[in-house]
Amino acid sequence: MKQATSSRFPATSFCSLCLRLLLPLGLVAMALSSLVVLSVSGCLSAPRSRPVVDNTNNDGGLGAETTAAREPEFRLLVGVLTTPSRYERRGILRLAYALQPAPGAQVDVRFVLCDVTDAADAVLVAAEAARHGDILVLDGCSTENMNDGKTHAYLSSVPRLFAPCPYDYVMKADDDTYLRDVYLGRGYAVGDDPMPFMHGMGYVVSWDVARWVSANEDIVRRSGTRGHEDRLVGRWLNAGGRGRNRYNLKPRMYDINWDMDEFRPNTIAVHRLKNNRRWAAVFRHFNVTVGIKPSTAARPHN
Repeated sequence: MKQATSSRFPATSFCSLCLRLLLPLGLVAMALSSLVVLSVSGCLSAPRSRPVVDNTNNDGGLGAETTAAREPEFRLLVGVLTTPSRYERRGILRLAYALQPAPGAQVDVRFVLCDVTDAADAVLVAAEAARHGDILVLDGCSTENMNDGKTHAYLSSVPRLFAPCPYDYVMKADDDTYLRDVYLGRGYAVGDDPMPFMHGMGYVVSWDVARWVSANEDIVRRSGTRGHEDRLVGRWLNAGGRGRNRYNLKPRMYDINWDMDEFRPNTIAVHRLKNNRRWAAVFRHFNVTVGIKPSTAARPHN
């Protein structure tokens, strides 16, 4: 796998943004066994905490800074599968998550691309990666269509790329999905339902499951990597006996309606935000920009 920038970035960079949305998953995982499926849909394992740097003023005064190590609730990698030309969409997503309060968890957001073959995109994506440090470019991935093997390339590459410092969980998300910072709870137990598919808008797998996908050649031989990716991931897990304890959060994760006016209480994710009007409706409803004063710098003075 190739990466446009290094795997670790300064604490001020975008990939260190934390989403309060997923904080309760750490609490859920503490009570569950190693192989669990949650539908944001995910497979959870008990988190392995890593120290993070917390720069705070010791006495509240300017210039008084101390560095203390604290343990995050858990470490999560969110891979947003996107295409090279969607610069504006990535900008909107950066705004959406930068405006969310940071929890005690460490959540790193990366935009996942295949090989960037267009000459203009190659230049612009390189500049974007240098500026934001949140672009991940996959090797062995010939198409940006996630149903043609991109999802498998992502899930199977992450354990190798981040082996020196593994995450607790790995998330796959669409670039037309808005993840919200809402308390989740345990979700809804699926019980004996085999749940043959994941929810394509977003799902989480534990690090051990991602490692299993990466190392399991039977996935390619028996189930393939091309087709509806959410169904394929569910098929892999079922065939391999993974994700025995399953939880479904889909009532709180849904597609936006035509009139953009039926948002649900305790929303976790809104999907199919295909244009700026839909993103604006979501921002407006969930008060994403509340408290932000409009700039007057560009207004002419009389």
